[in-house]
Amino acid sequence: MGKKTQEAIWAVGLISGTSMDGVDAALIRTDGETVSDVGPALMIPYEEGFREQFRGYLGKRTAPSEIIETFTRLNADAVLKLIEKSGFSADDVGVVGFHGQTLFHDAPNGITVQIGDGQLLSDLTDINVVADFRSNDVKSGGEGAPFAPLYHRALAASTEKPLMVLNLGGVANVTYMDEETILAFDTGPASAMIDDWVLEKAGLPFDDGGAIAAKGQVQDTVLASLLDNPYFAKVPPKSLDRDDFSASPVAGLSLEDGAATLTAFTVKSVARALEHCPQRPKRWLVTGGGRKNQAIMSGIAKEVGATVEPVESAGWRGDELEAEAFAFLAVRSLRGLPLSLPTTTGVSAPMTGGTVFSPSQRAA
Repeated sequence: MGKKTQEAIWAVGLISGTSMDGVDAALIRTDGETVSDVGPALMIPYEEGFREQFRGYLGKRTAPSEIIETFTRLNADAVLKLIEKSGFSADDVGVVGFHGQTLFHDAPNGITVQIGDGQLLSDLTDINVVADFRSNDVKSGGEGAPFAPLYHRALAASTEKPLMVLNLGGVANVTYMDEETILAFDTGPASAMIDDWVLEKAGLPFDDGGAIAAKGQVQDTVLASLLDNPYFAKVPPKSLDRDDFSASPVAGLSLEDGAATLTAFTVKSVARALEHCPQRPKRWLVTGGGRKNQAIMSGIAKEVGATVEPVESAGWRGDELEAEAFAFLAVRSLRGLPLSLPTTTGVSAPMTGGTVFSPSQRAA
């Protein structure tokens, strides 16, 4: 491969997480192996009506074309606003990594569904787009998730190990790294079940800072029922869909006790990740919205007996990390580098992936 193809380029990453609150966009400069610079980032929230409509397609295999188009145009808006914020032009950006919105994920049956129109996004932004990151992994026997570990490894190149990077999104996942090993898997729920609970019971989008949980009492019998799930004993790599766990055991609890018990469920299931790690991590770096929930953070620190702190303590950007990861992976895709490994998704061999879309000649 010639020298030019190894040069770092500016790349935009887009992610719409399981919380379904909006589109995150971030700009980084990378060669797909190291990160040489970071640019601005932004988040475009969904309008409430669209969010509620969009959430109605979770668990389905597709969505109507008008929903996919609206969603794609929101992502294009995020790219164009980010480029404007950076002072760049579209010509300065080499690629957009477009994750899309996961609606359905069933790795054991070889199915993962992320919606979004890569061609339309490329036409609207006039930039090459890489989309459909997970399908190749799943078709090749992998779990298709988690997909940020190689970016975590790049960021943590000079960080003391053993190290655990924990992402507290809707689902929780970890990347364990020591000097020889990288291991990644979903640990269980993070914020999704808590969010759904407080939305149903109090009309709130999330438990701000864990304040509701802090007022409640953990119901041990209910917690034991939630933890009585074969997933936790399953050897990683392993992955989850947002809705793989039922909240029915907490159905009869008060708002506060339900939040406290679901928070304890997240904490306990995260701590059980240690059962699968070759060494005990000295430090946990936490990304995702859940790092702002003190009930979760303090609970995990108590359970794992190690330093547990937001990724900002290492100089990383917690709100932008997932979007940055898909910018990084887009460049890796363009260069034919693996996006996943046997120890991160269970795929049989290091696996490339992604589909490239280039701007068409027609007017967008």
